[in-house]
Amino acid sequence: MRPRQRNGTKLADWPWRNGFISQASALCLAGMSPLPPTTEQNPDLARHILTDALRGHDLPERPILIAGPTASGKSGLALALAQATGRAVINADALQVFDGWRLLTARPSAADLAQAPHHLYGHIPPQQEYSVGQWLRELTPFLAAQPAPIIVGGTGLYFNALTKGLAEIPATLPETRALADQRMAAEGAEALAAELDPDTKARVDLLNPMRVQRAWEVQHQTGRGLAAWHAQTPAPILPLADCLPILLQADRDWLNARIARRFRAMITDGALEEARAMEPDWQPYHPASKAIGVAELIAHLRGEISLEQAEDAAVIATRRYAKRQRTWFRNQMQAWSGIDAAGLPGALFQ
Repeated sequence: MRPRQRNGTKLADWPWRNGFISQASALCLAGMSPLPPTTEQNPDLARHILTDALRGHDLPERPILIAGPTASGKSGLALALAQATGRAVINADALQVFDGWRLLTARPSAADLAQAPHHLYGHIPPQQEYSVGQWLRELTPFLAAQPAPIIVGGTGLYFNALTKGLAEIPATLPETRALADQRMAAEGAEALAAELDPDTKARVDLLNPMRVQRAWEVQHQTGRGLAAWHAQTPAPILPLADCLPILLQADRDWLNARIARRFRAMITDGALEEARAMEPDWQPYHPASKAIGVAELIAHLRGEISLEQAEDAAVIATRRYAKRQRTWFRNQMQAWSGIDAAGLPGALFQ
């Protein structure tokens, strides 16, 4: 009997229907049946179960996409699959591209990098602008690799550009960015949002100041709204039908607890020392400074708040960010195969 859908999991989309994955492994991957207890302590068994999802004649030619909210275990899952299948891991997180903030952006560790090839991590100076268009151009050559890569991250716009196409919007001119920054500081995002055309205002996330500013910059510079540009989006370079898209889904309470534990672990592992090393050249307008925890730890180092206050503020900000991610994924990634993150082997979260 075919298992029922639960927790948003679209088991009908999983390859086990065509003999590429055992039904037991599909259930395990979906978090719908308990994994054998030994997988919690046995990474090799965990990888064996996960690897079963990829067996089949055509799957090596299909890239694997892994998206999900922050702290949901995306990198651990990607690494386990990469080790087991010989694939490379490609970053799809807009902040993990920057150098200098490895811990606070949760980039893979040196030990992770030694276990599988990783690309597009930490290769951009923290003060340099970096766009989704640049990411897409840098990613494209990796799509020809065999076996096909694993593309993992929490930036939904990157995955949309990859699987739905990217509108060719002119880059923002320095003078436009300077004016937008000035108005954001003086008037706030609400003032810029009020000037957007109705179609763009209906589509942009008005609770996200970065998205509002970007939409305003496009309209101010080109005379056309962002929605009009998106209406002329070309065909994607990787349609969703040509890959295996996995969306990690997480219960709010489970994820909130993991977020708090992870930030404490970052501090233990040296995030404060990382911030101290970056502080002399740090500027709040640097693109990498958008990483949650950066401004908070810099404020602590400058004597403005206590370390406890910095930790609390960073955890709260991360939880709010995760909430926005879950909402975005729910609205934009309905065709992806949803997996309950809490049902994955505990070894992936170490």
